[in-house]
Amino acid sequence: MTSETGGDVADARDEEAVSRFVERFAAEMAEAGMQRMAARVFAALLADDDGSMTSADLGRRLRISPAAVSGAISYLTQVSMVGRERDPGSRRDRYRLHDEVWYAALAGRDQVMLRWERTLRDGARSLGEDTPAGARLTETAEFFAFMQGELLGVLDRWRQSRKAGG
Repeated sequence: MTSETGGDVADARDEEAVSRFVERFAAEMAEAGMQRMAARVFAALLADDDGSMTSADLGRRLRISPAAVSGAISYLTQVSMVGRERDPGSRRDRYRLHDEVWYAALAGRDQVMLRWERTLRDGARSLGEDTPAGARLTETAEFFAFMQGELLGVLDRWRQSRKAGG
């Protein structure tokens, strides 16, 4: 992509401002519970026009070690936020944000909530549904069942909104 002056848009970027964004967004994700280094790597990929970088690119951009990149990528691939691919004709891996990364991450939570709900219901039966602990587990299972239904509805409305161009 080029700017109005004919130069590359990436060249026109204020790299200090990009770095501040990456660190700020990473800090907010870490505060919400994501691993700090994974949050930094994710934010760097999010701020990249292609949404992809090599390990060396990430190391240079974030001033972190290859081991730190590797650990962050392992986490991000495990939670389905980033994929790994090969650069054509190269042995180097490239890490890419998944398309619709937020949709995919939240859709994956649907299955987690379903598993938690089932486990909680089994636990309530084991403890006795009429005991205080069993009642608490039943209420928690009902909460996750409710959230799962709501999440699926929200994700469906998001898809419809995207198709409508809004």
